[in-house]
Amino acid sequence: MGDKILKIGTVHQCNCCLGSKTLHPMVSVIDLSKADLSPHTDIKFGFYTILLSECKCEAYTYGHRYYDFSDGTLVCLAPGDSISIEANNKRLPSKGWILAFHPDLICGTPLGMNIKDYTLFSYHLKEALHVSLREKQVILEFMDKINQELERCIDRHSKKIISQYIELLLDYCVRFYERQFITRNEVNKQIIERFDKILDSHFETKPAQTFDMLSNETYAGLLHLSSEYFNDLLKYETGKSFKEYVQFKRFEKAKEWLTNTDKPLSQITQELGFQNPQYFSRLFKKITGCSPNDFRMPN
Repeated sequence: MGDKILKIGTVHQCNCCLGSKTLHPMVSVIDLSKADLSPHTDIKFGFYTILLSECKCEAYTYGHRYYDFSDGTLVCLAPGDSISIEANNKRLPSKGWILAFHPDLICGTPLGMNIKDYTLFSYHLKEALHVSLREKQVILEFMDKINQELERCIDRHSKKIISQYIELLLDYCVRFYERQFITRNEVNKQIIERFDKILDSHFETKPAQTFDMLSNETYAGLLHLSSEYFNDLLKYETGKSFKEYVQFKRFEKAKEWLTNTDKPLSQITQELGFQNPQYFSRLFKKITGCSPNDFRMPN
């Protein structure tokens, strides 16, 4: 099967494979209706790829649910990522567009300096963005603007203008993802409830030293999500990052134990993985406005 994996290292190679002209060696807008990749099972890209599927019947492949829009599906891939196009599980749409751009294109630009902030490039395929008709039109308008710029002769302004268009497109995609968090609100609440139960179990059963090993990646994996998507979901739903949320839950558990149990402060400190009672007490007072002992025995 290995010989059926297509490794595309450059934008020019991508154009050749997908039947598109090379107007710029580091960026291209490609019409997928002209592509024929039937001999291959997977494609591995060596550059950033923004894939917009316009096939409603194929949108479900990317984790579509009944509460999502069905007018298009957008997937963002970082350099080195792969996508499956197996015949029985086709994931490269027969109708849609690819915006391919090499990291060198944005090197030295504001987008190049901030590209790591666009966590959508690290989402799983099942965490794809399912867009409304209006959102799809916005994405296609930016694809068209970039293509129009590529139709011009390359000059000293090309890199700046194209990178700004890509950055704006990504900003809109972030906005659209936030809208998707809204339409997935009930499902996201269920995910956080499951996370809370896992944390509660950890607090009750795991040794204290493992708290230093709590990681976004571990818990996201248990929830079958990418760590970046899970962190973004937490931020949107709770206003807290993963680390902030775990810390919040530790103090919530401390309040519960102080109120409902006779556990001594030293035991609570140890079981919640804090360095020592003095350190825990300082943090507790900073957060709640009173010491653990005062919280346990209010005036």
